[in-house]
Amino acid sequence: MGIQLINHQVKEETVDFSSIPPGFESFTAFRINDNSITTTSSATTSGLAPQTAKPELVHMYGQDQTIRRSRRRRSEITHNRFDCSSGDECDSDPFDHIDQILGSRLPTGVIRGCDKCTNCQKVTAKWRPEEARVPILSEAPAFYPTEEEFEDTLKYIASIRNEAESYGICRIIPPSSWKPPCPLKQKNIWENSTFATRIQRVDKLQNRDSMRKMFRPNYHKKKKARRGTKAGFDHVTHGSNPVEPVAQEADFGFESGPQFTLDEFKKYADDFKRQYFRINDGKPVIQDSWEPLVENIEGEYWRMVENPTEEIEVLYGADLETCTFGSGFPTVSCQVLGLDEKYVKSGWNLNNFPKLQRSLLKYESSDISGVLVPWLYIGMCFSSFCWHVEDHHMYSINYLHWGAPKMWYGVAGKDAVKLEAAMRKHLPNLFAEQPDLLHKLVTQLSPTILKSEGVPIYRCIQNPGEFVLTFPRSYHAGFNCGFNCAEAVNVAPVDWLPHGHTAIELYREQARKTSISHDKLLLGAARDAVKAQWEINLLRKNTPDNLKWKDVCGKEGILSKALKERVEMERVRRDFLCKSSQSLKMDTNFDSVNERECSVCYFDLHLSASGCHNCSPEKYSCLSHANQFCSCSSGSKYFLFRYDMSDLEILVEALEGKLSAIYRWAKKDLGLYLTDHLNKDSPCSRGLPAEERKDFVKEGSENNRLFVGNSDVIVLSDDEAGDEDKKVSSCGINTPAFLARGPHQEIRDCASVKEKYNVELLEFGVVQSGKLWCDNRVIYPKGFRSRVKYLDIFDPNNICYYISQILDAGLGRPLFMVSPENYPSEVFIYFSPVKCWEMVRERINHEISEQHKLGKANLPVLPPPGSLDGMEMFGFSSPFILQGIQSIDRNRVCEEYWKSHKF
Repeated sequence: MGIQLINHQVKEETVDFSSIPPGFESFTAFRINDNSITTTSSATTSGLAPQTAKPELVHMYGQDQTIRRSRRRRSEITHNRFDCSSGDECDSDPFDHIDQILGSRLPTGVIRGCDKCTNCQKVTAKWRPEEARVPILSEAPAFYPTEEEFEDTLKYIASIRNEAESYGICRIIPPSSWKPPCPLKQKNIWENSTFATRIQRVDKLQNRDSMRKMFRPNYHKKKKARRGTKAGFDHVTHGSNPVEPVAQEADFGFESGPQFTLDEFKKYADDFKRQYFRINDGKPVIQDSWEPLVENIEGEYWRMVENPTEEIEVLYGADLETCTFGSGFPTVSCQVLGLDEKYVKSGWNLNNFPKLQRSLLKYESSDISGVLVPWLYIGMCFSSFCWHVEDHHMYSINYLHWGAPKMWYGVAGKDAVKLEAAMRKHLPNLFAEQPDLLHKLVTQLSPTILKSEGVPIYRCIQNPGEFVLTFPRSYHAGFNCGFNCAEAVNVAPVDWLPHGHTAIELYREQARKTSISHDKLLLGAARDAVKAQWEINLLRKNTPDNLKWKDVCGKEGILSKALKERVEMERVRRDFLCKSSQSLKMDTNFDSVNERECSVCYFDLHLSASGCHNCSPEKYSCLSHANQFCSCSSGSKYFLFRYDMSDLEILVEALEGKLSAIYRWAKKDLGLYLTDHLNKDSPCSRGLPAEERKDFVKEGSENNRLFVGNSDVIVLSDDEAGDEDKKVSSCGINTPAFLARGPHQEIRDCASVKEKYNVELLEFGVVQSGKLWCDNRVIYPKGFRSRVKYLDIFDPNNICYYISQILDAGLGRPLFMVSPENYPSEVFIYFSPVKCWEMVRERINHEISEQHKLGKANLPVLPPPGSLDGMEMFGFSSPFILQGIQSIDRNRVCEEYWKSHKF
């Protein structure tokens, strides 16, 4: 805006403590009359806000019951439990009673209430443009998506992240055609639905000292309620003691503001702004046509915050639950007409935003108010939201439905530590008594001061119809420039995961309660990603959603790395803190109904927990506090694990792309079997006669589960290696890298072990058309299965059965698979039977070499190349099997084969 800062220096004044809590007006600042008067139907011109009639019944939007609302005397207004939000609000801190600047009480700038009513106001304070303090800042970027780009919400946000994240905040201006209807403007809601307000003292947001009358370490800002609980009340927790009430309401000194309808609050807010920015001492010269500019309001706001001359009281309707009051977006079709129905399902409708595809919040089953359920913010001029980051360092998105602009200031997540250091430097007394001050959203600090401390900070002016997006761990603050209505909610795409991990570790250190289960979101995403990889490689389902998951997997994928880091942390804690003899399997529904958190540090217990046989069965701790959450002996403690470490390692490997791990996890955890899908979806299985289809379904046994990769060679073996192409010599054999676990000792006695094998036919299968389903030697029926004995891949001194089979993964060609009958998860797959059995031989060679290094005696010789004939091991050298296959091709659909067998 280019306006120079005027009188920047903040004075240090003497301290005189007042009984008024920060940001709130005294009870004695006005008089009350028991008599109520009738409300006027239009905005007053005498400086009074709408007055209230006698108590009346009003139907609340979104509720089935009618409640009684009255404009009560100020002395009867309840002092609710103090609750601040991380969304868009900054109430004052009930623990700090503050000194008055200049050593004495400032004159009252706003008097609310008179002899005749409770909600009128007289604004004696006056705009001082000559003392304006407009911060000189750069603007945050604004983005203008096209109609096509606007279709995919999270994809568009991902596309601007690299450019915008360094600012911490940005604006998104929808295409001109995007104009969602606002149900809140309907007459019955506008005039009848009521909401509560909170009182803010703008002059106390920065310039105050703290005198603590009480302190509770577990007290924080308004919780974003979980499990459908109501905000403002502690939800019931299992695994921790219920939070002790901070204080009785009278002890707080916290004062709720009166209730308003939207119509009433608009009149009240407009009246305040008109009185405050009056010109010519209120004479009606050009007052009605004059409106202060945004920079006028900004300069005056920071003058009041940095160097106030009066006590300024404003009201803010913040953290209003849309499930109670109603959303500014349409949520059901009956709220819209015709083409407007698209807004009900739009990804930019904030009721849908948190649980969009690829938003990790969809794995949270609870309706967490403020996180998964949007909050409304109904503001007036100077109503403020103080410096804060979102819960769990999530993204937030805010949409301004209507009204005056909203002023934002943002600091990028990478500079969060700088802001925190600057706040502590300039507000040492507050932080000395309340180290978690920044969690409470009660404190502003001028952008000018932050900038002088080297904190990069950016301005963002949000106009009606625009979105403001804040990025992970981005500090943001701001104020409203007049009457307006905004709606906000959180979102957590996959790139948020590293930030979320940092947040839960900080919360653990600070013993701060969580709003969501980070591990539940992480594991939910990982399981879906494995399923997507399974479908891509197995069924060739390259759908857009599957490909998006593929983008975050692989060894360098953000999801893979996030899970690997979390699993490694879990491994360390289990290794050092747990005993296997005390480990139990965690019940699947352990935290499905009630959240479970550590009774010491409030860490979420979705992945693991510690309990005590002697204590309450509903009390748990994290692994780190297993010996601290109760005084019982260590012998009475036990540990609950949702997954064994071996399972978690398989999941990590699956995300990294190891095919055998994908196969194992899909089968064990997700219950995915190829045959189940082929029976329904494979082009080769559709149209089969009922009898043959039934035979085909029989292949869904434990021994017949296939995984197909994108590469030509597919080895579903635990001994797969990465991308290395190293080879080692054993008996002069070139051994693939996946067999090279370490230096092999060469075994000299390599006599041929060529012999005849007795192959047992299990299933002939079904003949398929197509030249790849046969050659001039053999027809390869889909579903063919045989059994044969050979050396055990785990104990080469023993013999075990192997199942050889032919399957179709929709590739238009046969795929050959061999697996030990007793170890169906060990699978060797290739596009030829010879190569399949060659891989079995190589695996056995590897095992013999490993056991030889360990000094095991009487090992068999290493089977050399050519010692196994894959065609023979499948049974294709057996005249009985060959004749049987020929007999099932009655129509001679395998033309390539029959060209060479004219008989």
